[in-house]
Amino acid sequence: SEEMEVLYFPGCYLSYDPRLKKVAAATAKILKKAGIEFGILGAKESCCGESIRKTGDEELFKRLAKENIKTFVDNGVKKILVSSPHCYHTFKNEYPEFRVNFEVVHIAQYLCELIDEGRLELSKEYGKKVTYHDPCYLGRHNGIYAEPRQVLKQVPGLALDEMPESRENSLCCGGGGGRIWMETPKEERFSDLRLEQATGVGAEVLVTSCPYCITHFEESRLALEDSESQEAADGNVIEIKDITEIVQEII
Repeated sequence: SEEMEVLYFPGCYLSYDPRLKKVAAATAKILKKAGIEFGILGAKESCCGESIRKTGDEELFKRLAKENIKTFVDNGVKKILVSSPHCYHTFKNEYPEFRVNFEVVHIAQYLCELIDEGRLELSKEYGKKVTYHDPCYLGRHNGIYAEPRQVLKQVPGLALDEMPESRENSLCCGGGGGRIWMETPKEERFSDLRLEQATGVGAEVLVTSCPYCITHFEESRLALEDSESQEAADGNVIEIKDITEIVQEII
């Protein structure tokens, strides 16, 4: 409706995956805390089509895109807030092929904006050492590197250390290009290497802004927990968090 500032589009993963539903819930709590009037499509929400196009079904992608565009237009949507960089890239850079131009904002950008405008106060101490992983479709594809770091640097008590390969040189988590749906042999998993890098800088929490990355990192963490390492035995296995979960904890 005209009263709504934004449409929040959680996307498929955050709508159905039990772990990632927590990210959608954290996002909604943050928006309410900041006094944002937002709407959701609920049962009317459909897949953005990103993975479908990446795996080669162009006709189905076009059909989904046209259906989504009609839904957005019919509901008066002008600004779309997303949690997934894959949805962000698709809506922002691929839907204009169909002669539409919605304003698309990723939650990391929106959090930065809300904090800068004084609409969101980060009041509690976090007190942990974290490192940030740049998702491919947020970083390399769309150049969004500064905003998530600006958010994390404003969290009281949070210590941010960069991994050796970050920003433009960040490793992929292994889930892009449709690989989220593939089984990758253990010795070939980028996510295993990324967790090694994160623990190597002494991080207690690996933070990212992409549901694909969270899934891959948590699978690698399970492998670490199943190992006979002393860290796992002591319960010192690294946490995996979306940036919204960090913010929601301390507002």
